[in-house]
Amino acid sequence: VVQHYTPERVAEITGVPADLIRQAARLYATSGGSMCAHGLGMTEHKYGSYGVMALCNLAILTGNVGRPGTGINPLRGQNNVQGSCDVGSLPIYFNAYQKLDDPVVREKFERITGRPLPQQKGWKTPEMWDAALAGKLRAMWIMGYDVAQTDPNLLKVRAALAKLDFLVVTDLFFNETCKYAHLVLPAASFVEKDGTFTNGERRIQRIRKVIEPLHGIIPDAEQILRVSAGLGYPMRYTHISEAMDEIAQLTPTMAGVSYDKLDDRFGLQWPVPARDHAGTGIMHTQQFPRGKAKFSAAEYLPPGETPTNDYPFTLVTGRVLHHYNCGAQTRHSKLLDFVNRDILEIHATDASELGITDGETVNVTSARATVQLPAVLSDRVPPGQLFTTFHFPDNNLNTLLSSSADVLSSCPEYKVLTVRVEKIAAKKRRASAVRARVLV
Repeated sequence: VVQHYTPERVAEITGVPADLIRQAARLYATSGGSMCAHGLGMTEHKYGSYGVMALCNLAILTGNVGRPGTGINPLRGQNNVQGSCDVGSLPIYFNAYQKLDDPVVREKFERITGRPLPQQKGWKTPEMWDAALAGKLRAMWIMGYDVAQTDPNLLKVRAALAKLDFLVVTDLFFNETCKYAHLVLPAASFVEKDGTFTNGERRIQRIRKVIEPLHGIIPDAEQILRVSAGLGYPMRYTHISEAMDEIAQLTPTMAGVSYDKLDDRFGLQWPVPARDHAGTGIMHTQQFPRGKAKFSAAEYLPPGETPTNDYPFTLVTGRVLHHYNCGAQTRHSKLLDFVNRDILEIHATDASELGITDGETVNVTSARATVQLPAVLSDRVPPGQLFTTFHFPDNNLNTLLSSSADVLSSCPEYKVLTVRVEKIAAKKRRASAVRARVLV
């Protein structure tokens, strides 16, 4: 595979000059210790998983694993993405990525539950929307996730939410998804409950209750326990630490984790295979779980959409420093004094060709929808590319996106969609431009 991807060919695909590719390759291979750190710009693509495989191949090839300052380090989009996946929130695994169809693993879990557990993989989020529209999924309980603002292809998502017989939403603030709910429950914040977060370096850290929730607000875990009991399956934990004890009992890589040990130190990095184990700061120092490393060939594959005459621009969506994720929390803060709306970043060359001035509100149209955003001239994007954020729900920004998602993980392809940009009525354009310039 490698011989087909010369620096010149990769330059044609990526836009990065071949000489810079060579320089980067030599620096990475000869530094004595190189680390790959990637964010959502790597994974939110149709073939993002293959991009990560390519990074792994590079690290293995150059020996940049199993030593300080090396490895592949995903920078998670939120503070407990790692932890929620580690303890079974993924619908295709048990805790710590133990396989659902492994009879030994299943028997271990069923001894604890006293009930038979599903053998087939569950639905990922995009599959849930298809199931809801088909009438196969009739009820949902969504906690801390504003899908009606953040998911791609919002018109489809909102249609799926509207078709549910019963929707419960638990969140800190009344958000866009709450508008589709039959029942809205207030959530406790991180300072109002006990628990753990696991960060990108596999470090399990204690979250400690500082204040009591306001009257009538029940922490997430207690909500789940009460509903479970009401459905005929009581889970009798007197404290959340007992749930961690159960996780340790069921999870070989966390067998030595307990709240007592977490309280004694600055967290624990799994694997922690025994009570007397101090945790694992660096993984794969001697070998991999399968023994020797395995290279996984990763050919270049195009994104879900590529520019056409009708949609000549590639739009990348993301976030800015002042707002967290979709802004559901930060829009209730003084950060609005710094950023109070989404803008469209466009290169000056493209703006000039379209007759668009700095701060002018424009139509942005994909194959699915049209939204209006103030255009701001920017040298952060090259000609032919655009950038915007999705922090403000009034824009309905994610109606532009398709349902394209990573072919392995189903992570939405937020980083590539094709659009056209057009001028709109002069009167409306002038009114909006003032606000955009004030923001900039």
